[in-house]
Amino acid sequence: MKWTVRKRLHIKAWLRCSSVLPCSKLTFVTNCCSLLSAAVHIQANLEDDLVKEALKTGVDLRHYSKQVEAELQRIEQASIKDYIKESQNIALLHNQITACDSILERMEGMLSGFQSDLSSISSEIQTLQQQSVSMNVRLKNRQAVRSHLSQLVDELVVPGAMISTILDSPVTEQEFLEQLHELNTKINFAKELSFRETLACSDIQDIVDRLKLKAVSKIREFILQKIYSFRKPMTNYQIPQNTLLKYRFFYQFLLANERTVAKEIRDEYVDTMSKIYYSYFKSYSGRLLKVQYEEVADKDDLMGVEDTAKKDILHSFFSKPSLKSRNTIFTLGQRGAILSPAELEGPILVPHTAQRGDSRYPYETLFRSQHYALLDNGCREYLFLSDFFMVAGNSALDLFNSIMGKTLSMFLKSMSTYVSDCYDSIAVFLCIHIILRFRAITAKRNIPALDKYWEAVLELLWPRFELILEMNISSIRNTDPQKLGVLDTRPHYITRRYAEFSSAIVSINQTFPNERTNALLGQLQIEVENFVLKMAAEFPSRRDQLIFLINNYDMMLSVLMERAADDSKEVEGFQQLLLARTQEFIEEILSPPFGGMIAFVKEAEALMEKGQLDRLKNDEARITQLVRGFSSTWKQSVEAMSQDVMRSFTNFKNGTSIIQGALTQLIQYYHGFHKVLNQPTFRSLAVRSELINLHHLMVEVKKHKPNF
Repeated sequence: MKWTVRKRLHIKAWLRCSSVLPCSKLTFVTNCCSLLSAAVHIQANLEDDLVKEALKTGVDLRHYSKQVEAELQRIEQASIKDYIKESQNIALLHNQITACDSILERMEGMLSGFQSDLSSISSEIQTLQQQSVSMNVRLKNRQAVRSHLSQLVDELVVPGAMISTILDSPVTEQEFLEQLHELNTKINFAKELSFRETLACSDIQDIVDRLKLKAVSKIREFILQKIYSFRKPMTNYQIPQNTLLKYRFFYQFLLANERTVAKEIRDEYVDTMSKIYYSYFKSYSGRLLKVQYEEVADKDDLMGVEDTAKKDILHSFFSKPSLKSRNTIFTLGQRGAILSPAELEGPILVPHTAQRGDSRYPYETLFRSQHYALLDNGCREYLFLSDFFMVAGNSALDLFNSIMGKTLSMFLKSMSTYVSDCYDSIAVFLCIHIILRFRAITAKRNIPALDKYWEAVLELLWPRFELILEMNISSIRNTDPQKLGVLDTRPHYITRRYAEFSSAIVSINQTFPNERTNALLGQLQIEVENFVLKMAAEFPSRRDQLIFLINNYDMMLSVLMERAADDSKEVEGFQQLLLARTQEFIEEILSPPFGGMIAFVKEAEALMEKGQLDRLKNDEARITQLVRGFSSTWKQSVEAMSQDVMRSFTNFKNGTSIIQGALTQLIQYYHGFHKVLNQPTFRSLAVRSELINLHHLMVEVKKHKPNF
């Protein structure tokens, strides 16, 4: 009810305002919005707690409504007066708004025109961009065509300088070489154009062909002249070879443009150098053999052959004086120096100089000189062929063999003839190791040209060396000790031969070990050990047998240790044999003067271990005799023993060590004698007071040690 009244009042006021106020539409709408906002505000106020409370208390709303209505009328009259007062301003505002609308209309037209202009500009820019891309493509195409045409024109033009240089200049001038490169380029270009059927090619083809023929003719004449110069006597062919290498492009030009001429030059070079190398090495090898030792080893120069079986008297009488002693067949001596880098790659022998000085050399020296000359010339020739004739791999090897094949076959044939009748095993073994080192040199230089030849030489030398070694083994195995003359305890000449030979082979074999060689040396060592034992068995007394064995083992060990390594099988084997025989000999020489004491000590120590020492309690007389006998005779016995040992052994150092070992063993036995007599079983013996003090004995014994 209350809300309905209020609402009616508001609506009436709104209707009055809308009918009375002579205002514009905008003002009317504004006022309506204000009234509606006031109505909303009133409604919000009605919801207020205070208003609600007033309504509950019974306030007279009609009176209040009349007051509000009167107030609204008053406000309405005031508003009408304000509108009338501002009517001119409102009209002016209306005119201004109208003017703004027209201005905005014109601006809208201008902007629409500007937008239209921008659209047309964008389309023009796209058109220009397309035209630019098209022009850029045409430019690139024209530049590419120009480049090709320019190159084509340049290559098609044959300058006058090229023609005059090719026709008139010597081939050795740098200008000729430069123009030859240019001519080669034009020839290749003309070939390429002819494949494409270019008509312009026919304009220069005739001129290029004539220049090519002239160049080929001059180059052919120049190279053949250099090759023919090799044939002159006493010519150092390395000089013209180096000259040809400077002009290696000549052969490349011939190979590319005139293969028949290139083949002619190559065949001429192969034929010429093949004959030169064959003639040179055949002559050099023949002259080398003239400075070899006149006396060489034969089938009787074996370890087990008796010294007197070498030559009969008549042969020795009529033959020339020997230039070497026979033991050099088994002794390395200075021959091993041939494997040192200084001598291995040293200057080759000059035979006529050696003949003039009446010098003679062993075969391995001649072999080294011959093959070092082959290695030097072969490596140089292979490099020249690869560089000048532009070959590699199997082609280079085939070309090398066509030049050096005849020479290498001659080498193998002469070597096969010599080796088949050679009995100097050290010479053969040195030759084997010379080849092994030369093969390593060529491998280091990366030159495979001589690899097959090295293998062929080794296939000749290895079987011969093994055969000679087996012959020496058989000669020792079949030796009859009873046919070797008078027995002597000094080192035998056969064992000395073995020691020298074995040490030589072992020292050479250390660089390039060969298992087959080690196996044969092992067989040889076994046969020598058996031979020494057979020879020792010829002596009637064990003492002489031991002296012979020790002298021979010591000699062989000393020789081996000079060259072989300390841990080699040969050295270790003879060290064990020498130690065993030396210990046995010490017991043998101590037995005559001190055998009774030694036997008593061994017997007593054995009973002590079993706890049965009392079994010797009744041997007082024996003990007394041993104590007094040792005290009275030990000095004389030691002196006699020392002199006897020094007379028996050829190596004073070995004799000294044996005496020292014997005296040390004697002191140990006497110390054992003291230890036995200190046992409770023998403490009551009065003879113990006559024992020599052990320290005093050691001091006295040192005086008898020889100083060697």
